Amino acid sequence: MSIDWAALGSVFGVSLVITVGLVGLFTLGIVGLTKKESAEGGSAALATTGAYACFAACAAAVAYGIYLIVA
Repeated sequence: MSIDWAALGSVFGVSLVITVGLVGLFTLGIVGLTKKESAEGGSAALATTGAYACFAACAAAVAYGIYLIVA
């Protein structure tokens, strides 16, 4: 039995980048929701819309990952 170290490293690298990216995107969504509470007027609506867009992108990435596993 031999291990393809290049493929293992590639999977590890891609997994690390995607995980950090998703956590960062989710964090931006949380920050957007907290800014909504302190902002007034149009900036509050923009912060809320941005936060929901971040959460939607996270949900889409998770759904795509599940699709890749099931398919």
